[in-house]
This record gives sequence, C-alpha cells and structure tokens, in this order.
Amino acid sequence: MTLHQKIRADIKESMLAKDETRTLVLRGVQAEIQKELLTKKTSTNEATDEEVLAIVKRLSKQRKDSIEQFTKGNRLDLAKNEARELAILETYLPEVMSRDEIKKVAEAKIKKDGAPDKAKTGQFMGALMKELKGKADGGDVKAVVDELLTK
Repeated sequence: MTLHQKIRADIKESMLAKDETRTLVLRGVQAEIQKELLTKKTSTNEATDEEVLAIVKRLSKQRKDSIEQFTKGNRLDLAKNEARELAILETYLPEVMSRDEIKKVAEAKIKKDGAPDKAKTGQFMGALMKELKGKADGGDVKAVVDELLTK
C-alpha cells in the first residue's frame, strides 16, 4: 500500500470514527496531493511516496511555523490546535535522526574527508545533507556542523 493509498484509507477510517481533527488534516493533505497531481498533469491518480512525503513535510513545517507565531502572539489555544494537527502529520513522516546520530555521521565524514575550512562549510553541509536526505532535519544538521567546526 502506497502512502497515498494509506492516507485515503485513513480518511475513511477517521470519518467513521468521527475524529473531526484527523479528518480535516488528512483531507487537507489529500487536497494538496490532488493539487500537485493537477499541476504535473499526470495521467495517474496516484502520487508517489516521495511526492506525498514532500507534501507532508511542507505541511508539517507550516504547522511548526504557525505554532511558533501563535506562541509569540500569546495565542496558546491556536498553538495547541496546530500542535494536534502536527502530531497527526508526523505519523506519516519517517523517524528523523537525533542530534547524536547526526553528530556520529558528521564526525565520520570529517575523519574521512578532513575538516573543511570556513569557506567550504556550505559544501560540507550540502554533502552531509545529501547523505542524510530525508533522515535528518536540516536545522539539526546545521547546528551539529556549526558545533563540530567551532571546536
């Protein structure tokens, strides 16, 4: 079962369970998938897992930004709602690596290729992100690299 099929099945399941929040979030994901399929003008009704993951990541990032803004604006009720929606979206994302795991990979890369100087930090980050594609958060990778290179 593809991720797109799973989301469709989960929409039906959440509707039967009368879980309004989950239904609303999953319908939003489905709408974004349909929009993506229309812009690509594909003949298929099915999005690939990579496309669905990209959409879910984008929607998760939007929720995180909203939570941050609502918290700054002292609108904790809205932040709480966004956090519930984010939790639903995160169930469809692969587990991300912890900073310790990222640090191990980065240290191994530094041992293999040598520590980059300040001018080549961006290239190092790019290579590391390519290696960790989809497994780690970019902000965490940047924090680990900055920590390792300022020692």
